[in-house]
Amino acid sequence: MGAMRMLGWGVLLLSTACGASRTAVTKAEPGTGGSGRGSDESAIASTTRRYVDEDLGFEIIRPTAEWQLDETNERTPEGLAIPVILRHRVTGAQVVLQVAPGVATPVQFAERLTQGLRQQPGFTTTDPQPIALSDNAVGFDFQVGEGVRGKVAVREGNGGRVLMMLATWPTEASADITQSVDALMAGVRPLPEPSVAVRATPRTP
Repeated sequence: MGAMRMLGWGVLLLSTACGASRTAVTKAEPGTGGSGRGSDESAIASTTRRYVDEDLGFEIIRPTAEWQLDETNERTPEGLAIPVILRHRVTGAQVVLQVAPGVATPVQFAERLTQGLRQQPGFTTTDPQPIALSDNAVGFDFQVGEGVRGKVAVREGNGGRVLMMLATWPTEASADITQSVDALMAGVRPLPEPSVAVRATPRTP
């Protein structure tokens, strides 16, 4: 059951990534992005290149201003959150972030996602390998036909969550885009867990 849910996530997330990349140019150009709510926050995030979601417990530090951040607040049919999509203005590359409850380890998520994608027509993937994002982070590369390349990174978040990132970019994009994608993925991090001492501080009467 859990494996099927994760497979559904992978297929949905990939269709979100590939589908959104076709319309990114028309949707991404005006303004600083965002979903309409919190436009002031979007403007602030755009200038500082730092985005914080305290509810889901993560932050994103964008490596360059070429990465536009759009809040989506979408959920999969299983209720998993897709809080943001990041688009590279120049190449059309994008990174979709999903936050899932920690019902499996990052390795288990990556393995099941790899198996699911390999069953889709035109997909080839590498095997999941440890990556440098954190002690327990794993990732793999994939290709869809001749036109799309991508990579997935999965790492533990805070509060018992898992952060999953799926990047896609056109095959003809320069080699620099993979470095930019790697830098962006490294900038997606769990917020520090609140310490017990802070929460236990007595209030003055």
